[in-house]
Amino acid sequence: MSRHRKGSGGGAPANTKEEAIEVEGLVVQALGAGRYRIRIDGSEQEPICKAGGKMSRYRIKITQGDRVRIELSPYDLTRGRITYRL
Repeated sequence: MSRHRKGSGGGAPANTKEEAIEVEGLVVQALGAGRYRIRIDGSEQEPICKAGGKMSRYRIKITQGDRVRIELSPYDLTRGRITYRL
C-alpha cells in the first residue's frame, strides 16, 4: 500500500512559472460586468481589468478616477487583474 504526501502533487516548479507584471494606473472607465479600463502610468496603454482575489470577494468598490495597482500577464498585455486600490 503506497502513501501519498499531502501537497506533493505534480505541476510545474515555481521557478519556471512566468511572473506577472505589476504596474499602477488610473481607472478611466467602468465597463459592464465588473470590468474597468485602466490607463497605465507613463504609457498610453489602457488594458481592460477585473477586480481579483479579495477585491471581488469583499466587493471593494472601484470608481472612475481611483488609482489602482494591477497585474498584467506577460502573454497578453491587454487584459489584467486589479489587486489593490490606492
